[in-house]
Amino acid sequence: MTMLIRKLESIATLSDEERQTILRLPVRTRVLNVGQDIVRDGDKPSQSCLILDGWACRYKMLDGGRRQIMSFHIPGDIPDLQSLHLHTMDHSLATLTKSTIAFIPHESLRELTTRFPGIASVLWRDTLVDGGIFREWMVGMGRKSAFGRIAHLFCEMYLKLEAVGLAGEHRCPWPITQIDFGDALGLSNVHVNRTLQEMRGQGLITLRGCTLVIQAWDELIRASEFDPTYLHLEKRAT
Repeated sequence: MTMLIRKLESIATLSDEERQTILRLPVRTRVLNVGQDIVRDGDKPSQSCLILDGWACRYKMLDGGRRQIMSFHIPGDIPDLQSLHLHTMDHSLATLTKSTIAFIPHESLRELTTRFPGIASVLWRDTLVDGGIFREWMVGMGRKSAFGRIAHLFCEMYLKLEAVGLAGEHRCPWPITQIDFGDALGLSNVHVNRTLQEMRGQGLITLRGCTLVIQAWDELIRASEFDPTYLHLEKRAT
């Protein structure tokens, strides 16, 4: 549960008592392989999932097997927190890598938020940050070039990873495939490949294996018109 505390303390402040209470939450842990659904569109879950290790995505499936990814999630995220109040899932969550997932009963979360209004406020803040991320993605899909969309995603995910201690010195894990890029940003595989080659050619990034190195942070920010305000992080890359 320390990953949840890291995530929440990246956007707010918790007291010692609040931290200890979060650590005592009852959870059931499962290890899921790549591409497994955590929760499906139409499900009525009685628990919310916390990512302890690995990456996941929020997505919708359309006719003909077309997938639209709506967000990427990393350790510390509770991507289906809204199921605490919205009882039927209107999208699915799946793993992008082999992942360890902790399932927290809704009953325990309700008790937690009733006893500790400060924690309820931080969880509410987290869902509002999610809304800010959706808005930024919408702007990118509607008004930015492929170059701008991909550069913006690099900046966003790097800062999120850095905030929970999983990135530093502009280097971070990057298990997102070109197909995932395309499904998230509305681009063809060819367009994604061409854009990544252009970024490499300009000396902005390198991608080796599952590691992203941002070689020119300031230039990437300018190219993507990235403003981290919407992430509301207390810790930021320098």
